[in-house]
Amino acid sequence: MFIIENYSLAVVFCFITMLCWGSWGNTQKLASKNWRFELFYWDYVIGVLLFSLFSALTLGSFGSVGRSFIPDLMQAEGANLASALAGGILFNLSNILLSAAIAISGMSVAFPLGVGLALILGVVINFISTPKGDPLVLFIGVGLIAIAILLNAIAYKNMSANKNSSTKGIVIAFIAGILMSSFYRFIAASMDIDNFQSPEIGKMTPYTAVFVFAVGMFLSNFLINTVVMKRPFVGLPVSYKNYFAGGFKTHLIGVFGGVIWGIGNSLNLIAAGKAGAAISYGLGQGATMVAAFWGVFIWKEFRGGPKVNNTYLGLMFLLFLTGIGLIIYAGS
Repeated sequence: MFIIENYSLAVVFCFITMLCWGSWGNTQKLASKNWRFELFYWDYVIGVLLFSLFSALTLGSFGSVGRSFIPDLMQAEGANLASALAGGILFNLSNILLSAAIAISGMSVAFPLGVGLALILGVVINFISTPKGDPLVLFIGVGLIAIAILLNAIAYKNMSANKNSSTKGIVIAFIAGILMSSFYRFIAASMDIDNFQSPEIGKMTPYTAVFVFAVGMFLSNFLINTVVMKRPFVGLPVSYKNYFAGGFKTHLIGVFGGVIWGIGNSLNLIAAGKAGAAISYGLGQGATMVAAFWGVFIWKEFRGGPKVNNTYLGLMFLLFLTGIGLIIYAGS
């Protein structure tokens, strides 16, 4: 299977993760013109599952190092399979909430609040489990990102339109961030993260773990998303009849969104073997900055707000960039 041999390439993979995780929300924005997020989310999950299988059968099966996908899946212990499945279920719940927050409040709010909070808590959780890197520099970087999140929340609260919806979007994004902070640890625990070349018996390679994780997402979606469809956060309930009435292009947008996120997830876990779980996860969740860029400059989600918001948003981007830079330095 394909593995990373040096830290520099691991950082490159984490930056690609950052772009993928920060950009998939654009597909939801594109589809939302005539498609509810609950319906979009089914196609998104299918896209994640399809890419995880493709990745496992190609990069996860070729080459002379590690274990190829099928033998690796067959020898995995039940506890490790359950851990990866649990990660998928937990992520699915948090990501549905994040999608709801995007639908209510936009990308430039949902990502910095939800994913930014997940970054902060997730770095702490993963560093405690597998300490790697300079803790002082790492947590200073995380602290700067926390301040950036606060500035984003202040700027959004300054927007005058629909205060009730803004409060609901912030609360949902906050809950999503807390849940999202812990999913990565479950996947990492199912792998032999210190030795991808000769993984411990019973543990999985990142390719197999990602596939099992995606299966957990897909299976849990039948319960979680069905409940959300029947009792939506906003608007009227939708049904599976509405889903199957969607056009091919609309479904394809959702699947493409899932593939984008899946690429980022696979590359991030491959990079974790060299960078460590805390740094790999923290850099990947720099997606908050990417999504905020899309929301502010492309989708114009802060248009019409007070001028002081420009200062808040400028400081937000500066602190995010500085914080991400410190996380990279901490691992080097």
